[in-house]
Amino acid sequence: MLRQVLTRIEQADALDGASDKLQAAVSSAVRPRTLRDLLHGTWMGHPLHPVLVQVPVGAFLSAAVLDALPSRSPSSRSRASGSGDRASTVLIGVGLAGVLPAAVAGWVDWSELTKDRRRVGLVHAVTNLVATGLYASSLAARLTGRTKQGKALAYAGLSVAGVGAFLGGHLSYTQGAGISHAAPEVARVPEGWTVAGSLSSLPEGKPAARRVGDTAVLLFRQGDRVTALIDRCSHEGGPLSEGQVSDGCVVCPWHGSTFRLDDGAVVHGPAGNDQPVLPVRVRDGLVEVRRP
Repeated sequence: MLRQVLTRIEQADALDGASDKLQAAVSSAVRPRTLRDLLHGTWMGHPLHPVLVQVPVGAFLSAAVLDALPSRSPSSRSRASGSGDRASTVLIGVGLAGVLPAAVAGWVDWSELTKDRRRVGLVHAVTNLVATGLYASSLAARLTGRTKQGKALAYAGLSVAGVGAFLGGHLSYTQGAGISHAAPEVARVPEGWTVAGSLSSLPEGKPAARRVGDTAVLLFRQGDRVTALIDRCSHEGGPLSEGQVSDGCVVCPWHGSTFRLDDGAVVHGPAGNDQPVLPVRVRDGLVEVRRP
């Protein structure tokens, strides 16, 4: 039943009208490249959204634990209860404050996804919006002395947020949104030194694709020095060897993600992950690579 629901969401093309309009709005609102790189997490070589999500998730879960704790003794019940309620209220406030930056980073990542993943992402976002509304209502109830109602609303919010987290996990781990599509290729590279081609066959200053075992590898030659990257772009698997080289970087021809050729570091998004680099050596005029 659960798999059927997820499949229906993935195939729900009725969501595409709203999805396309939202995608255009996000792309228009977050236009500067430096800002998009910041929100993609390009600057740290890792998507930013899952990092920022830890603030609201941690705060809301901690508040739920405090709300569930009983007073230690009858004599201290009032004081302990008041202290716990105040702490829960503060935590919910912190969680709500952390929702906005996490959501903004998530929307920017979402705007770069394919239609089927944007559908799931849209439901994920709406679910989290409902959870945020419940937590905001919980905070309002607590601040006006309606503690029991505030706790009930918070637990409802946590339940809805759990559904949103499940959808986010499906989006990442099943549909591959935000993961490095290049990382699995590394495991397919032979452990021992393997010939990728002759040095003389590589063009000077231009990317070239070669196969090492079952894996496509980008080789870039400068004189007698050669660097090797996994050819499949970490963002969506585009062929980096077909991209342009500028200022020591290769630009993916599909979505414009930019990586340094020397160390694979991501310079510009939408990729949030670095590109895997392979060890290289040149022996007897042959270029050899191996698994790191």
